[in-house]
Amino acid sequence: MKNQILALSLGLMSLGAVAQKSELKDAEKAIKKQDFTTALSTLNAIEGSLMMNGEDKYKSKFYFLKGKALAAKKDYKKAGEALNALLAMGENKYTDEAKPILNQMIQEVSKKAVDLYNNKKDYKGAAEDFYLTYVLSPTDTSFAYNAAVSATQAKDYDKAIEYYRELQKIGYTGVEKQYVATDKATGKVESFGNDKARRDLMVKSGSYVKPETKSSESKSATIVKNVALILKEQGKTDEAIAAFKDARASNPKDLNLILNEAQLYVDMGKMDKFGELMNEAVALDPENPTLYYNLGVVNFNEGRMDDAKKYYAKAVELKPDYADAYMNLAVVVLDKEKAIVEEMNKNLSNFKKYDELAAKQKEVYKEAIPFLEKADSLNRNVETVKTLMNLYEVLEMSGKASEYRELYQSMK
Repeated sequence: MKNQILALSLGLMSLGAVAQKSELKDAEKAIKKQDFTTALSTLNAIEGSLMMNGEDKYKSKFYFLKGKALAAKKDYKKAGEALNALLAMGENKYTDEAKPILNQMIQEVSKKAVDLYNNKKDYKGAAEDFYLTYVLSPTDTSFAYNAAVSATQAKDYDKAIEYYRELQKIGYTGVEKQYVATDKATGKVESFGNDKARRDLMVKSGSYVKPETKSSESKSATIVKNVALILKEQGKTDEAIAAFKDARASNPKDLNLILNEAQLYVDMGKMDKFGELMNEAVALDPENPTLYYNLGVVNFNEGRMDDAKKYYAKAVELKPDYADAYMNLAVVVLDKEKAIVEEMNKNLSNFKKYDELAAKQKEVYKEAIPFLEKADSLNRNVETVKTLMNLYEVLEMSGKASEYRELYQSMK
């Protein structure tokens, strides 16, 4: 009895294969007549049985026909799924025909996405088409990143988070090889992007030397930062902090992650946490002047003037042309004037005390001037010139006061 049932089952499977072959031929004929609706209806009717027990040669034809019909009907998402399923089966008789169809869709959708983003400023539409390009071509992961950026621009935050999470899931870093060489005429290092052939040609011509291969910076920290900022924008600050915590658990020495988390705390007004993270950053990169500058800002805002001055001084030690740091050194010094002015206002009728305080005020100005002059020499602007003019007038240094007054008048 068991043998009899087995034979009957084999017979049914054989009949099923004949039916599948026939239906596939019918779908193929419908496509040739451009009757794509009928073709898809026919294919959908046999999909279940074909996927369950059909032979690979029939499955490959099914995917090809379905992809072709859907592409013709502009249903690119489902067409891409079918054609990519076909390609995943390996080389077969339909591979060469399928690739141009898929490539045409990829080119069409990606071009539309770029146009929507750059020209029409339709960021929501651009996000959808960038992500569709990624669906059509899963190896081109940069399109998923473009989709996330576009969705963020559109303030479609739920979609942006979805796309960023997908990037994290697939381990996207955005790191790309960049082929560079030095221009003999200018001595400048120029990038040829990912075009190695062009770079090599320019080196061969003799106009460029020192060919090198460099890697672009990873976008991993940027993705975490963007996820956290979106969560914060949505009022989910705890989730935003958790996003950084999870990322840093895997990359505790990633300076960019630390700096991005620190910026989050600035946005939240938590300067104490910002200061903690900046100290961590300095420990990792002790020769970075910007880190010391930021620590100076934190300490100044917290009223720790001596520490602020120390950090600004370290910043200019590492970067002698750091105009903002010199300016802030002057601000730290001038902060001492507040207490002096308060005392002066309390002693308006005590001429001796008032004159003593006025003399102290002038000493503060004298201490601040070298920092202000350095800042002005590196980055002259109306504020530095006006401040120096006022200080020199109070100090009764008429020559300097006139010089800066003329400058101020010319810049107003």
